[in-house]
Amino acid sequence: MNLQELKQKCKATLASEYENIELNSLMSILFEHITGWDQLKQVLNKEQKLPQVKIDQFHKALTSLQEGMPIQYIIGKAWFMGHEYIVNENVLIPRPETEELVSWIIDELKVEDQKSKVTILDIGTGSGCIPISLAKNISNATIYALDISSEALKTAKTNAELNNVTIEFIEADILNLSKLPQQFDIIVSNPPYVRALEKEQMQENVLKNEPHVALFVEDNNPLLFYDKISDLAKHHLSKSGQLYFEINQYLGKETIDLLASKGFKNIVLKKDMFGADRMVRCSF
Repeated sequence: MNLQELKQKCKATLASEYENIELNSLMSILFEHITGWDQLKQVLNKEQKLPQVKIDQFHKALTSLQEGMPIQYIIGKAWFMGHEYIVNENVLIPRPETEELVSWIIDELKVEDQKSKVTILDIGTGSGCIPISLAKNISNATIYALDISSEALKTAKTNAELNNVTIEFIEADILNLSKLPQQFDIIVSNPPYVRALEKEQMQENVLKNEPHVALFVEDNNPLLFYDKISDLAKHHLSKSGQLYFEINQYLGKETIDLLASKGFKNIVLKKDMFGADRMVRCSF
């Protein structure tokens, strides 16, 4: 079976489950991953017969796609701010909204004097995409990243090595910490914030494959992590330090009210590219 025939077979198998644009994108990513050929080479080599081992890989991936597994988990990698990251069942797949959060931090730091050192902590780091991206863009930063999951931290450490940056990783449960290891100029977090009642709005492949510990909170205490992290930030932000959060789009007002009640000031709520309340920045 040649490449063209295999592509046609794959598309026919998945046609009822994916729209054409999404399907073409999935096939391009999958075929490049397995063959090592980019889109141009795929066109040039469309008549080339594939070895059986490659065909078997495609059939296995096809089955996973039919079962709803995200393409990022199938190929074991995702992209964030133009760089490649290893992803697996222990970490969330990086989202474009989180890129906006990171870009916000970078842009605001560029306005300030970057000659002085900056110390940053990312809480709930997962794949490490937030601290790694900050390290690649802020040359004068010392960056720490914390997560409760040892398996997630293994992935994050590997991603830091692949992206040639130095991050100090900390394994800890933020909800059980009474203090942070030091003062920080920036604390950033994209903590679990999806309420159980919102599960029905989510895609099935997310619910079946991505780690629930990194996604969900109880309906009766949806700001649990924001409450705890902001309490710690009050005592561990430097004099001109900033706290950044990615937030639940339905709880923007509640998040602002929580921060204001704790004495935070200069609170800014920012929308994402889709027009949803998604990020908050404040100081103490």
